[in-house]
Amino acid sequence: MGAAVIAAVPTLLALQRRTTGAVEAEGTATRDALDGIARALNLRIDDVRDDIDGVREDVSRVREWQAAHDAEHLLIGRQPPRGDM
Repeated sequence: MGAAVIAAVPTLLALQRRTTGAVEAEGTATRDALDGIARALNLRIDDVRDDIDGVREDVSRVREWQAAHDAEHLLIGRQPPRGDM
């Protein structure tokens, strides 16, 4: 029985090395895949930030126009009626 165990040790060590190598290779593939996902996610986040900046600029332009429009109406409302001059 002892001889069988001693004879099996090299086989077990070889199996352990192959298994460890496979796990390391799979771990590398997983890390690479996660890095790819992180890059894609960061690109999408940048796109969303650009979209938000564009919306903010549009809102600012609308507010400026609205303020000017309101000022025009205030000025029109302060003029005396045309028939009373």
